[in-house]
This record gives sequence, structure tokens and C-alpha cells, in this order.
Amino acid sequence: MRFEEFLKSVSKIKNIALPAEASHFKMVPPFRQELLKKQEKAIKKAKHAGVLALFYPDEDMETKFVLILRKAYKGVHSAQVAFPGGKLEAQDISLQDTALRETFEEVGVPIDAVKIVRNISQVYIPPSNFYVQPFIGVTQTTPKFIKQDDEVEVLIEIDLEHFLDEQSLVSKKVKTSYSIEVEVPAFKLNDFVVWGATAMMLSEIKDLLKQL
Repeated sequence: MRFEEFLKSVSKIKNIALPAEASHFKMVPPFRQELLKKQEKAIKKAKHAGVLALFYPDEDMETKFVLILRKAYKGVHSAQVAFPGGKLEAQDISLQDTALRETFEEVGVPIDAVKIVRNISQVYIPPSNFYVQPFIGVTQTTPKFIKQDDEVEVLIEIDLEHFLDEQSLVSKKVKTSYSIEVEVPAFKLNDFVVWGATAMMLSEIKDLLKQL
């Protein structure tokens, strides 16, 4: 999709009701749906994080967004594909500030180059006890990405039309943080399999964009 066309469309996104769980449940196994309904108490004690779905024009003025492959480490999100972002820090005024700061730190996009379009539904991540607030943002110039080498293994630039294509939806067996292998719905983007919380957020973004 041409970026100019995307900008005209996405400006209307604030007026669309968030599909929330209707989108999230498309990307979770059935047992997770039941867990999500029982997590209200856990959410009250959760840590908070902000992430950013950043859309931008590539050099041909086609619309893309960026994901990151996290470094392998001893933790529940080791070597997973995610949006740029991270936990709320004391210096952050809001979770929007968190998402912008972490995006700058992880992929090098200046904070003042990003316009936040809207926030979408929060997602609770049980293994790490984080309640994550995603934001949709745009930058009108092609970013000169600088990855944070100690946290980011690979930057993944996703073409919007590839993401919106139904062929990007797959089913994948994954080993969860509970050491159980399960079949989960996922997105296959640039040969990377995206599942879990990031897939839930992507599902809501996809459903919103499909309505424009």
C-alpha cells in the first residue's frame, strides 16, 4: 500500500471501536481464552509496559512497520519477535512515553519523528506478569534504523500488504514458558513466526485496518 494512501486511511482509525478480545482470541489456543477470563486479579498486580507499532514509508514510498527479534537470554521472552518497547520506568510520564523512549533506544527512531495515532487494547502476559499497552504510530520519513545490539538480534521490516494477506496466517507448534508444546495460531512474516502477545496485538491492528 502506498504510504500516502495509508496516511489518509489511518487518520480515521480513532473513530473505530476497538475489537479487543474478539481480535485477541483469534490468535490464542482455546485454553488461553479461559485463562484470560480469570486473570483480573493478576492484572491488578502486574508490571506495566508500552510498545509501538510504527508505520513508515520505505524508499519506494510503500507502507511498512517494524518488529524486532529479541536476543536469546535466560528469560521468558528470549529470542521472540516483538514490537519495540519495554517496561515503564520512573522517568516516564506515561506508557506512551515508555513506548516512544524504548523505540528510540531499541531501533533508533527519534521520539520527535513519531506521531501517535492511537492506543489499542492492552494485553496481559502471564509468564512475565506484564500488562502491555500498545500504540499505533507513524513517521513520515524512511527511518535510519540503529538497533540496540545488546537487546535486539534482528530488525524485521514488514510490508503492510504482506501482513494483511490472509496467507500470512499459519498454525505453529511452539514450546510455551510452561514447557508444554502446543499448537497455536500465528503470523508468518518475512519467514519469522510471530505468536503469543505480539500476535494478539497484530490481530487487533489487522482488524482495525481492514475496516478502513
